[in-house]
Amino acid sequence: MLGRMYNRDFDVVVYGATGFVGELTAGHLAAHAPAGTRIALAGRSAEKLAAVRERLGVDWPLVVADAADEPALARLAASTTVVATTVGPYGKYGHALARACAAAGTHYADLTGEVVFVRRSIDENHETARSTGARIVHSCGFDSVPSDIGVHALFDAVRADGAGELTDTTMVVTSMRGGISGGTIDTLRHQLDELRGDRDLRRMAASPYSLTPSRADEPDVGRQEDLVTVPGAEVHPRLRGTLGPFVMAGHNTRIVRRSNALRGWAYGRRFRYRETVSTGASPLSGLVARGTKAGVVAFYAGMTFPPTRFVLDRVLPKPGEGPDEKTRRNGHFTVDIFTTTGTGARYRSRFKATGDPGYAATAVMLGEAALALALDGDALPPSEGGVLTPATGIGDALVARLRSAGVEITAGPA
Repeated sequence: MLGRMYNRDFDVVVYGATGFVGELTAGHLAAHAPAGTRIALAGRSAEKLAAVRERLGVDWPLVVADAADEPALARLAASTTVVATTVGPYGKYGHALARACAAAGTHYADLTGEVVFVRRSIDENHETARSTGARIVHSCGFDSVPSDIGVHALFDAVRADGAGELTDTTMVVTSMRGGISGGTIDTLRHQLDELRGDRDLRRMAASPYSLTPSRADEPDVGRQEDLVTVPGAEVHPRLRGTLGPFVMAGHNTRIVRRSNALRGWAYGRRFRYRETVSTGASPLSGLVARGTKAGVVAFYAGMTFPPTRFVLDRVLPKPGEGPDEKTRRNGHFTVDIFTTTGTGARYRSRFKATGDPGYAATAVMLGEAALALALDGDALPPSEGGVLTPATGIGDALVARLRSAGVEITAGPA
């Protein structure tokens, strides 16, 4: 198992440190990384990196490497135990870095919510990373740590109690407050552009099992949809109102299913997983839930159709723009994951954090994921390496670090 590599210059390199989330992640590491952690800032502009370093008040080394410069990325990967990258859209800028890390035996963590990128990374990098011991861990932010680690914690609680396997499992975003950045919108544009005109790619992305190792080996648990509305009482008797669709379900659910498959379907061969958002307990919650679903569908359609995208692009945030400091500070989210086990027992896990979900909280999640990969080798899940998930690549080591960072992660009978 690869742990901290003292024959390398750094423990963690933050790639994309001059970007919005990159600087937030570097700031979290500056404030919370253990003393003696060897950290560097990387990106394509030495001048901008120096400005970030000055704002953070650190003396970390700077590494200049453009996302298109494969020799520079290879040197970057070979210099460190872990690369934490915030440079997206990953489908546009991320493939070369992931390949370089897999080849160099360097652990890697990113923030992608792009199904196509992760699928291609699996196809390109999984076997190489297994041969070198690299843990290539995608989706280490709000996509998809609360989902993947939340189910991981739920599974651990059920297993410890001998309560059987997980069956019908539903994530509910109980509360959430935050902003949106231009980088997120730009990633969505790139994903939609990739899918336009490519029927096979659309079919792959639409499959609930698009990230699992082998669709043929997956147990048949029936249809699993991304955008669902469901009565709360169907999920748990104490839940009121109607649950609406969660916009990030299309990526998160596939990461969670990959975790189950990589673990040999340890969660259960009848494990079904979906994601929703609470719309309240009022008599109007059903209308709100259906309206939410219609709004999500309409937004994606609008971003696909050129005339409406032109209009939306004039009002949506531009790349490099994001929520202000007050919004980031006042943001929060609570995610509850409910399951019924094979013995009929009901369990719930909770993942709760302060800070804007996609930015302040995401910086904590990515920063702690990188530290766990760099410093906690003995606590990482057994693995030969490969393209993994937060649960299968970092697991309890990430749970412990996030709890120490103030994130609430709990699980037990519900």
